[in-house]
Amino acid sequence: MKVAIFFGSKSDKDVMKKAADVLTEFGVEYKAFIISAHRAGALLQKTIKEVEADGFEVIIAGAGLAAALPGVIAGSTTLPVIGVPLECISEKSNGLGGMDALLSIVQMPPQIPVATVGINSSKNAAYLALQILAIKYPDLKEKLQAFRAKLAKDAEASGLDVKF
Repeated sequence: MKVAIFFGSKSDKDVMKKAADVLTEFGVEYKAFIISAHRAGALLQKTIKEVEADGFEVIIAGAGLAAALPGVIAGSTTLPVIGVPLECISEKSNGLGGMDALLSIVQMPPQIPVATVGINSSKNAAYLALQILAIKYPDLKEKLQAFRAKLAKDAEASGLDVKF
């Protein structure tokens, strides 16, 4: 079970680390790459081929602004790609709060889909990757089921004795 995590800039590292943390929690191997689709296209294509050859099964790709990275990856592989729209926070930011990235990722052309999670929601991308992998790996499916059962139990307990 292996998941590749791509993002285009060092400034995205803190947000994308949350995906890595979830994968680690569930015992899923990952490898992360910082590669810009715009600035290093040849390196990106080479790395996608290596990821495929190395047996990775799902790709998580985070990108902000024009958010081309998830779509470029999806157009270069048949592995499932989960896009994480990222909010760009800098003085050069366009002030759209990640909506530009969200719309860029979710509006892929027909036949080249990218599953898309919420803005900065790399944790949810990891959980979706786990669900995809759980189709093939029964042990992971059991871990996810136990995790969901605990979530339900915690939610029930927290709503039963509310104090103001």
